Amino acid sequence: MSRLRRVAQRRGDAFALVRARWHLRGAELGERVRLRGRPVVISRGDLVIHDRVQIVSTVAQLELVAEAGGRLEIGSRSLINFGCSIVALDRVTIGERCLIGPHCMIMDTGFHHVDPARRLDPPESNPITIEDNVWLGARVIVFPGVTIGENSVVGIGSIVTSDVPPNTVVAGNPARHIRSLDAG
Repeated sequence: MSRLRRVAQRRGDAFALVRARWHLRGAELGERVRLRGRPVVISRGDLVIHDRVQIVSTVAQLELVAEAGGRLEIGSRSLINFGCSIVALDRVTIGERCLIGPHCMIMDTGFHHVDPARRLDPPESNPITIEDNVWLGARVIVFPGVTIGENSVVGIGSIVTSDVPPNTVVAGNPARHIRSLDAG
């Protein structure tokens, strides 16, 4: 790698670190959190982003929302890609070393009831837990109340309506078991 390219890369990393401190100023940030682009950040509750998380909001704007009484926590060394919407009215927890693909939706509430008479009443929130080392492909939707076990993979465009066991590959609408992964 040329000297000029190394200097440019270090400068880009420095800007990403500063940008994270500015745009995520309402959050509790760990060390070396990097942000590329300009996300929408609403932090009325607890927004906790641990060490070395990378957040990309370049191609499409990313949304991170922790409403009053809610907690959104992103574990160390995770990557949140562009176009994602992650909303915590109650609790959304993303573990360490997770890869969240572009345009994923992770929301612990549906925001509205299906029943027309109750449509404007806010429904209950159900916590979402994404354990360590999970990979969500592009455009995955995770329903409220779901837990995705560690080391699991969710295929592109899948809709996760129920819990996913650890060390599992799931895909489809609704997401179904494709195969198991080695635990080692």
